Amino acid sequence: MVTDGKLIGTGLLTAIAASLCCITPVLALIAGTSGLASTFSWLEPFRPYFIGLTILVLGFAWYQKLKPQKKIDCKCETTEKPNFMQTKSFLGIITIMTALLLSFPIYAHIFFPKTESKAIITQTSKLRKVEFTIKGMTCSGCEHHVKAEISKLKGIVEVVVSYEKGNAIVKFDNKQTSIIEIEKAINSTGYKSLKSKIIS
Repeated sequence: MVTDGKLIGTGLLTAIAASLCCITPVLALIAGTSGLASTFSWLEPFRPYFIGLTILVLGFAWYQKLKPQKKIDCKCETTEKPNFMQTKSFLGIITIMTALLLSFPIYAHIFFPKTESKAIITQTSKLRKVEFTIKGMTCSGCEHHVKAEISKLKGIVEVVVSYEKGNAIVKFDNKQTSIIEIEKAINSTGYKSLKSKIIS
C-alpha cells in the first residue's frame, strides 16, 4: 500500500517540477544570476502532465485521508496519535503550497521591479521601434524577466514582450542605446535573441 508520506512527497515534487521553469527566472533575478533563467525551460512541454499528476496524487492522498476507517473488533490494539506528517493539517499545508506553486506564473510579475520609461525624449531624439525574436521563453515570468532587463538600458521608451509570440517589441531612442545593446540585455537573461527587425 502507498503511504501518505509517499503520496504527499510525490504531489509536492510534481508541483515543483511543473513550476520550476517559471520559478527559475525569479530566483535568478534575486540571486543576480539572470543567465540561469532558461535552465529549466525544457520542462515547459511537460507542465500539463505534471499538473495532472499532482492533482491525481493529492486527490488520492485526500481520498485516503478522508475515507472512513474500518473498525477493528479486537480491543487488543490501542489507537496511537499519528505524528504531524500523517495528519490532515499537514496534507492541507502541502495542498496549499502545491496550489501556490502551480499558480506561480499568474503572480510571478510581483517579484520583478516595476518598469517605467526613464528615457528623456527631445526634439533631436531619434526614436526607433524594433521587433526581437526570442527563443526560450515559456511563461509570463519569462516575459517579465526580459522586460526588466531591457528596461534597465538608457533610452528605452516602451517594451512589450510576449512569450506566446516569442518576441519583444522595443521602442527606444537610438542616440541613447542600440539594437546590439538590447540584444545583449536579452541574451543576459539566458534566453536567446535570434534576430531583429526594424518596424519604424
